[in-house]
Amino acid sequence: MNILVINSGSSSIKYQLFKMPSTTPVCSGMVDRIGLDQSTITYKASIHGEEKEVSKQMEIPDHEAAIKEVNILLMDAAIGVIKNPDDIEIVGHRIVHGGEFFTSTTVITPDVKEKLKATFQLAPLHNPSAYTGIEVAEKIFSKAKHIGVFDTAFFQTLPEHAYRYAIPNSYYKDYNIRAYGFHGTSHKYVSAQASKYLNKPQSKLITIHLGNGCSISAVDGGKAVDTSMGFGPLDGLIMGTRSGSIDPTVIFYLVNQLGYDIEQVSNLLNKRSGMVGLTGYSDMRDVTKAIQEGSDEAKLAYDMYTYRIKKFIGAYAAALNGVDAIVFTAGVGENDAVVRQMACSGLDYLGIAIDEEINKKREKGIREISKADSKVKVLIVPTNEELEIANQCLELNSHLN
Repeated sequence: MNILVINSGSSSIKYQLFKMPSTTPVCSGMVDRIGLDQSTITYKASIHGEEKEVSKQMEIPDHEAAIKEVNILLMDAAIGVIKNPDDIEIVGHRIVHGGEFFTSTTVITPDVKEKLKATFQLAPLHNPSAYTGIEVAEKIFSKAKHIGVFDTAFFQTLPEHAYRYAIPNSYYKDYNIRAYGFHGTSHKYVSAQASKYLNKPQSKLITIHLGNGCSISAVDGGKAVDTSMGFGPLDGLIMGTRSGSIDPTVIFYLVNQLGYDIEQVSNLLNKRSGMVGLTGYSDMRDVTKAIQEGSDEAKLAYDMYTYRIKKFIGAYAAALNGVDAIVFTAGVGENDAVVRQMACSGLDYLGIAIDEEINKKREKGIREISKADSKVKVLIVPTNEELEIANQCLELNSHLN
């Protein structure tokens, strides 16, 4: 069964095509820096046993343009893997926020799409992009079954004392205001992979997803027990354009003293804060370059970014009453050795000791970067949200049939 997975982030789209049940993708790629200068599209496929790879820079203004470019590559006469769009049987869409509507993998229908619109305000950077991706993909892959996989679903196991807010009960009962958690597809995948690597199904893990969006979760025996993102994906760690945790009093000050309206506040905290607010760059590669060029602002931003991660590691070690492994994943988590080293430094009391030389090495697959005598293992586990989404799509389709 041909399952195309579309994973729309705030400024990127990752895609993979699987011939399930094989877990090796027929092709894969990414559209990066969407809407930014020098957008990049990559495509990799195996054609008659020969690896074909394309990478090109072009202007890609939005997610609709990105998906259209992906389709062109999929059907390319020389390097394509399908003859026409009807070859795709299922399109799996990663959707960040399911709200109270969606707690499991769901076939996308007109009714589902209407309910999705109601979640836009909960994830303003992601759900509108995912919706656009669905609309475009439905036109291009009109014969396919379209299925939504929700990042919030993994966090349905959070205990009530972890997901409730200390506001009057009626706001939860009447308006469903609670912490939902995000990046659940990634946290679910890497925690399962880490437990398998440790050969310990009941392992206590702290999984750290660091991309343009960032989150950290406490996972006990495969079940999430706490996570840094909350009602929306703004809370917790410092991110590419999002502030992460901030004193709500700041919002009152912006509105009452500086004359901001709510839309301006939302735009500030979601799109103009985080690393871009501190340095002018949302991409950590650009921030790293600025540090190398002597920017004090960029160095401070790195200190703030990694200090926030360290604080959450301590909190979740307490929530779990111990931890077997710290797991780094996603673009920054897998590739930025400095972030990993800084986030794990000064945690000797918790038994966390990173091996700086091993940490600097660039290798593929799951790897251990802690010292041999570290009580807590530190792992890099490459995330594969696309494979997790494909598996969930296949499972749902088998139940429907």
